[in-house]
Amino acid sequence: MSQLSEMKRRLAASKGAFIEPCLPTVSIRPPSGPVDSRDQHDGYRLQVRRNADGIFLVTRNGFDFTDRYPSIVAAVKALRCKSCTIDGKAVMVDDNGLPTFDRLRYGLRTKPEALLYAFDLLELDGEDLRGKPIEDRKAALAKLLKRTLAIHYAEHSNSMTPA
Repeated sequence: MSQLSEMKRRLAASKGAFIEPCLPTVSIRPPSGPVDSRDQHDGYRLQVRRNADGIFLVTRNGFDFTDRYPSIVAAVKALRCKSCTIDGKAVMVDDNGLPTFDRLRYGLRTKPEALLYAFDLLELDGEDLRGKPIEDRKAALAKLLKRTLAIHYAEHSNSMTPA
């Protein structure tokens, strides 16, 4: 078993099952159709999980980043739910409010001012939502995030990419 697989196994055993994220695939040209909101923010892809064991922020490679983003942890703690799993990106913004990856990647390890741009709700109060249409999951996500400042709802874009 690889070191990454072993780390994911240990993480899953202690914090609930890790859900493999949907990742981009190689293509000769960009797809036509709606732009995916996951690609609009430059940051670290996170699976944010809240359950009876606590709150956990896990990267797409299975690394535990919970201690790095205390503002996101506090915002998830304040959500009105018993459990949830949110797919999103940890993002830092510059003085103009624009995402900047350099602020996230460099400097101190802990980033108290980091925000989460949430674009999908995978589970809510024990119900697996992955089989539901994206529009239903995003509507539930928007409702869940109504009263939080450190988690931003990432709108689903209807703009078209070039063919």
